[in-house]
Amino acid sequence: MIGRCRESGMTLIEIVAAMLIISLMAALALPSFRSWTANSQVRSVAETVQNGLRAAQVEALRRSRQTAFVLTNSAPTANAAAIANGTNWYVQVLPLFSGDTVQEPVVPTSGSFGKNVSGVAVTGPAQVCFNSMGRLVTNANASFAGSSCSAPASVTNYDVTRANADHPLEVQVQPSGQIRICDKTRTLSATAPDGCVEGNNG
Repeated sequence: MIGRCRESGMTLIEIVAAMLIISLMAALALPSFRSWTANSQVRSVAETVQNGLRAAQVEALRRSRQTAFVLTNSAPTANAAAIANGTNWYVQVLPLFSGDTVQEPVVPTSGSFGKNVSGVAVTGPAQVCFNSMGRLVTNANASFAGSSCSAPASVTNYDVTRANADHPLEVQVQPSGQIRICDKTRTLSATAPDGCVEGNNG
């Protein structure tokens, strides 16, 4: 007697059920994936801001000249107009006095926040200046870009945000020259070293 072998495989009902389960899982994971992507983009831009500020600080130390980290909506070239919340940035060496000329005013370090990451906004002052010791300084001769530098009494903030990002970041520059990235949803403490200084995370 020849026995019959049952053919293995999935029925149509099993295939449809599997597709429904996969679709449901994908729908549940999508918001988390969007937030993760947005947070990653915010982190990338915040690091760009931090690196630009540090480049200006290092150049001031290296040359023993004051430098400015400048935001602009124009191409990041020498004397491009400084604009608060600009989409591009550059580092410029400042004149020692009115009428002084700098042979190489623009440091070959510049960039665009939105070139590779769209939808991320940087909110902050048009420019900040560093002195030859790497500290923030007031400089009226920095008005070459349409805005002079003013050394704040407290922290200078560059806020970095994006839609769907649940962890907006802030790049903080202390008057002493310390530069750090912090999470605006957390307050700096022993258990939250990545948090922002209280009073500057709003």
